[in-house]
Amino acid sequence: MTQRPLLEIRELSVDFISGDEVNHALKNISVTVNEGTIVALVGESGSGKSVTSLSVLRLLPTPPARYVQGSILFYGEDGQCTDLLKQDREGLQSIRGNAVSMIFQEPMTSLNPVYTCGNQVAEAIRIHTRVTKEEARARAIRWFERVKLPDPPGIYNRYPHQLSGGQKQRVMIAMAMCCRPRLLICDEPTTALDVTVQKTVLQLIRELQQETGMGVIFITHDLGVVAEIADRAVVMYRGTVVEEGSVKDLFRNPGHPYTKALLACRPVNHKRGSRLPVVSDFMDAKEDPVTDRHWVLPAEGTGPAGPLVREEKNVLVSVEHLSVWFPREKSWLGKPLNYTRAVNDVSFEIFRNETLGLVGESGCGKTTLGRALLQLIPSTAGKIIYQGRDMALFKTAELRGLRKQLQIIFQDPYSSLNPRKKIGPAIEEPLKVHHLEPHAAARKKKVEALLEKVGLLPEHYHRYPHEFSGGQRQRIVIARALALGPSFIICDESVSALDVSVQAQVLNLLNDLKKEFGFTIVFISHDLSVVRYFSDRIIVMNQGKIEEQGPAEEIYRHPQSAYTQKLIASIPQGI
Repeated sequence: MTQRPLLEIRELSVDFISGDEVNHALKNISVTVNEGTIVALVGESGSGKSVTSLSVLRLLPTPPARYVQGSILFYGEDGQCTDLLKQDREGLQSIRGNAVSMIFQEPMTSLNPVYTCGNQVAEAIRIHTRVTKEEARARAIRWFERVKLPDPPGIYNRYPHQLSGGQKQRVMIAMAMCCRPRLLICDEPTTALDVTVQKTVLQLIRELQQETGMGVIFITHDLGVVAEIADRAVVMYRGTVVEEGSVKDLFRNPGHPYTKALLACRPVNHKRGSRLPVVSDFMDAKEDPVTDRHWVLPAEGTGPAGPLVREEKNVLVSVEHLSVWFPREKSWLGKPLNYTRAVNDVSFEIFRNETLGLVGESGCGKTTLGRALLQLIPSTAGKIIYQGRDMALFKTAELRGLRKQLQIIFQDPYSSLNPRKKIGPAIEEPLKVHHLEPHAAARKKKVEALLEKVGLLPEHYHRYPHEFSGGQRQRIVIARALALGPSFIICDESVSALDVSVQAQVLNLLNDLKKEFGFTIVFISHDLSVVRYFSDRIIVMNQGKIEEQGPAEEIYRHPQSAYTQKLIASIPQGI
């Protein structure tokens, strides 16, 4: 049966004007979405995916945005065609959230923090359907049930900050679906979610799409996710469409070098420790750089790193029966009555020069454990023995001196950099605090050398954080962590929100720096495929406890725990 077109973007060009500068964000692109199909827009940050989706609902501020040419045609149920670029404000208001809905990437910034989740969904229902408050409430609760939220009446009265990331995303899906739109736009809705929550959200969107027959535009940078959900894919690069077709055709026979790059640079496709290809390898090469296409999981192997020698003298950190509890409920006198057991009686060892992967879903305790290892939060019980000494016995001055050896790379580099400080002085700051370089000229020279070491330029010294891309900011915080010559670094979800190609660059960089400087890494992530690629050993955490631990390949290929098996089964594998 021939599917009718639902949305046609024809030869659309969008510019952004800043003073005398003109940025050509979209260049003559054409995309068609049929009824009952899911079309994925794929590409890195800056490729034009989000600009395309925001253009459909005319959510780009004008200025600085300017629609240079083209049309966006939306077909109603009666087959009547409307050019959304020519609609007035009132016409757009009747379409937004009603005929066309959107799920944004970050639900916390899309939900109003001062209204309950239920009120926000009920408001959308009342605006477009003119029902009573009681009926809107009942419909909102029914939608909370359909998106499989626990305790829908309770969620109705909760505020966004009281929900987990996956629950907030489900509220956003309920809000987008409550008026039964004919077109749903999903802008990176699963990027920062755990793989298990991601799989559930993808299944939910697919189920709702099949049930209602709506068309879906699904925006992502991850071709593994595309394989899970989409019927067709449109690959975008620097504001242009470089390739499109059915998902099966694109995976089995990609034509454009950029599509090949996105497929090849996923860590799940490579042996542990091998160098990941990046986009420039494909775009700059005259021939296909991957003659032996590793787009399926490679044969079992330990990778070039080889097994670690587990001698007692090789132990850098020993954790013994460590617990970190947070008071959840207190009496009127302030005495804790109940606790959240974030980390509960865990024991393990970290060996010199190894990369230890710490994996689990949000709330499993992995970030709390990482921060406790660095004494950034106090432990409730147990010992952390670093180089033979219990860290709890270090005096304040000793611990301050120890900070030179212990560093952390946080998940969001932008929030861990001072937006009012140029990156050169930001990297210099720890050198000044620890009196390692008394002369300003020597400090600047060392910082410039560090910038080059992480793939940036010396002239970047005088730029502010907002002038860099996400991948570049991640390189900046890596340079700052290396400034003191540490022996132990914790990477807390440091690549989880990056494009797959930028993620490959950062993982390659960390591997290169580890070989050069010989430090030990604890690599925290919710993605077991990335942890398997990057780590020597893996510890799997669940609800504050260690589910299992062992060599990376062994855990990945022969998991013993049902929880680990669930994590691995949730990883998008492709076709």
